[in-house]
Amino acid sequence: MTLLALSVVGTIGLAVVPAPYVIETPGPVYNTLGSTEGADGKETPMISVSGTETYATDGELSMLTVYVTGSPDSHPSWFEVAAAWLRPDYAVLPMESLYPAGTTRTDSANAAKIQMDNSQQEAIAAALTSQGIPFESEIVVAEATPGYPAEKLVEPGDIVKSADGTPIHNVSDLRAIIKTAGIGNSIELVVERDGAVVTLTVGIVASELDGITPVIGILCGGTYRFPFDVDISLSDVGGSSAGMMFALGIIDTITPGSLNGGENVAGTGEISADGLVGPIGGIVQKAYGARNSGATWLLVPAENCAALVGHVPDGLRDVSVSTLDDSLAALKAISTQSGTSALPHCSAD
Repeated sequence: MTLLALSVVGTIGLAVVPAPYVIETPGPVYNTLGSTEGADGKETPMISVSGTETYATDGELSMLTVYVTGSPDSHPSWFEVAAAWLRPDYAVLPMESLYPAGTTRTDSANAAKIQMDNSQQEAIAAALTSQGIPFESEIVVAEATPGYPAEKLVEPGDIVKSADGTPIHNVSDLRAIIKTAGIGNSIELVVERDGAVVTLTVGIVASELDGITPVIGILCGGTYRFPFDVDISLSDVGGSSAGMMFALGIIDTITPGSLNGGENVAGTGEISADGLVGPIGGIVQKAYGARNSGATWLLVPAENCAALVGHVPDGLRDVSVSTLDDSLAALKAISTQSGTSALPHCSAD
């Protein structure tokens, strides 16, 4: 009896001990063609366009999110972790995969907000680029990331003019040059600071988030001058994974007809001003979120396909995309119900 009591006490004790993990679960789903509730409790369109002609939309083009349980100052219990391991729609990840050493919840939230702001600007730029609508752009440093090569070199407010001799017009341009140079090398960065031109040599290292992405350690914001106003209203959501769906929502709003033919389509993926669709985190959880919201179609970044194979929920058809044009072509097939069987999807082949 004593051993049984000790065993029960030990099990209960372990269940409440903090675990060095975070848990990802399907998060809220937001229709970019719909409305959201503002801080004042009033409903407002997620995408508002003024200064150019707009058109009625139909159906849904939904962006997906992931909810994360756990942070450096609030670890989940082992009981919560064990329960999450048993669910196909949950993921258990090491704490450091989302919170590198020294990162706080506040640090992460601030970075996610900057990423969201950037993704919205990139989405507008991508939408206008796809429609042949010209605009002007430049990128401005928001902050340098502690511990990375750029920390003591760049300053908030620096305007990035060129990298390795190539003019920089948007965040995508800079990322491409850093990727080409590669980890262990450096780039020559020319910035405008308080009206003066400053040349900096900045090293390239692997991101602590995934260990493979080449970075210099700056958070930049795209400053664009668009010919009309586009406002995206979405509070308390961070990150860059909604970019592609924002771009599609904007295109649907400024062009005649319905991109999705009234269907319920969900999707996820980063977007660059030139229309490239990038990978995101939590793809399996987002797939379940899409299915739970009633979506029947899911647009997936091609680079996320390997992680999604074998995990697509019943009732959901995934479509693999690499560019905004791929997404538009998929929506055309979905809206006309012509050629949908030929749309690429994530497979083990």
